[in-house]
Amino acid sequence: QVRLVESGGGLVQAGGSLRLSCAVYGPTFSSYMGWFRQAPGKERESVAAISWRGGSTYYADSVKGRFTISRDNAKNLVDLQMNSLKPEDTAVYYCAGSDWGLGPEYEYDYWGQGTQVTVSS
Repeated sequence: QVRLVESGGGLVQAGGSLRLSCAVYGPTFSSYMGWFRQAPGKERESVAAISWRGGSTYYADSVKGRFTISRDNAKNLVDLQMNSLKPEDTAVYYCAGSDWGLGPEYEYDYWGQGTQVTVSS
């Protein structure tokens, strides 16, 4: 059974940085890994995604230039470095795994429980 565990969330002031980490346990480390987020009252949205070797990445327009996704396949870890945080980045952040591609949410088979990120103004 594959289990994803996020860590690194917390409270930070606007302009600050946080680094989220996702540890993957089990027999499979998905070819594609992504980070999603869900703000209160809003639908979950894709934030960033990365292919197995890191050669292909995706970023939502709202985070381009501020967030960086990376992975360490030897350690089964996926990180999301978040810089220049804004209050609108406040959300629960989820790590997810897919064997299909850098696609939409429904292509992701494995999900973590989420970690809260709160950015104060």
